[in-house]
Amino acid sequence: MAAIETLQAGDKAPAFTLNDQNGEPVSLADQQGSKVLVYFYPKASTPGCTVQACSLTEHKSEFDHLGVKVFGISPDPVKRLKNFETKKELAITLLSDEDHAIADAFGVWGEKKFMGRVFDGIHRITFLIDENGMIENVFNKFKTKDHHQVVLDYFQS
Repeated sequence: MAAIETLQAGDKAPAFTLNDQNGEPVSLADQQGSKVLVYFYPKASTPGCTVQACSLTEHKSEFDHLGVKVFGISPDPVKRLKNFETKKELAITLLSDEDHAIADAFGVWGEKKFMGRVFDGIHRITFLIDENGMIENVFNKFKTKDHHQVVLDYFQS
């Protein structure tokens, strides 16, 4: 299995503009001066992705207090993201990367194995981007249910 080449701390975050769950464009360049948490997830409304998005929503006030904007990126179309947001009452920004170009740029798109099948998809990896657009930290060791805590713990240390 070919290893994916994920961006690392110290790398410049790839510029992107993607549509959010409301069909509005969101650009990384517009976030200059703020920390941005970009988390990649495989598919809206699936069990693990739901746990992850709901826990980030539950702890959104803590991220707001830290001045961190949270963006979830998946290859889902805008309509599916809107359904996910509405059904689960999410309070985070979901971005549609249907051609997975941004996932490719961050190095999180690649070969995966699941239940004996091999396919290409998103690896569940999260990037903290600093106020200047540089990757400050990469989170790749977490369970969906404690993802928010792993990130918050990083700020406590």
